[in-house]
Amino acid sequence: MQFLKKLKDTFHDYSFILPAIIFLGLFLIYPVLYNINLSFREINIRNLAQGDRPFVGFENYITILTDPLFSKALMNSLLFTAATLIFSTFFGFCLALYFNQTFPGHKWMRAILLVAWMTPIVIVGTIFRWMLDAEHGIINSMLIDAGLISDPIRWLTDTSTSLISVIIANVWLSIPFSMVILLGGLQGLPKGVYEAAKIDGANKLKQFLYITFPMMKPTFSILVMLGVIYTFKVFDIIYIMTAGGPANSSQVLPYLAYDLSFTLHRFGEGAGVSNISLIIIASISLIYLYIIRKESVID
Repeated sequence: MQFLKKLKDTFHDYSFILPAIIFLGLFLIYPVLYNINLSFREINIRNLAQGDRPFVGFENYITILTDPLFSKALMNSLLFTAATLIFSTFFGFCLALYFNQTFPGHKWMRAILLVAWMTPIVIVGTIFRWMLDAEHGIINSMLIDAGLISDPIRWLTDTSTSLISVIIANVWLSIPFSMVILLGGLQGLPKGVYEAAKIDGANKLKQFLYITFPMMKPTFSILVMLGVIYTFKVFDIIYIMTAGGPANSSQVLPYLAYDLSFTLHRFGEGAGVSNISLIIIASISLIYLYIIRKESVID
């Protein structure tokens, strides 16, 4: 009887998180396991409806890893992620430092900047596609009027500038998010440390170098982690602006997975690319967490 009572109490305690467990199981764990299963099978448009999905082992992964397009997409994904994180964090931190001060209108100006973050990505991608249009885009028009270029730059249709174009759009989209995270970190810093530094004669530059920046490391860590997870899986803005082209110059792993699955109908290989992307994101996150934890232990 005591065992049954203990079991009942345990079930009662865990029943509060049962809805969350069911939700995670249905919408997270099951899709991941199903996708892993697909990656080990040969699935195409012919056998998809019939239900005949032969097991092929690691054949899909071997095909993916030996395809030069995968290497190109992987390199583009790493460049896209790194460039977005570097520039969005830099400009976001500059804006966070600016809006951490009190001046007339700082609240509504900060709210206006958040409009970019709340704008649907479909709209952002379409606007940037219009702005970067080679013949009628405002960017080329401004550069020509300023005398910086003589001929229009084909931002979206040139293999040397297509990836840069989507990076610019994604950086613009990511800056408000970086600003909000970093501004929250700045506002959480203890004021007493700055007052003590002023008494000791530290100027603004020394306060920034020896107080603000070191104490913001945990916030930067969170931002980098979220940035890697979010940016590495970006699909929509590339789909809208370049569709991975021209000549796969802006191809990234999420779009490659989509292309293999829904354009070429090689569903097994598409699932394999998705799984590899997941492994890469998890590996980068774990390595970064290990480095940060090691640094904190040393400090």
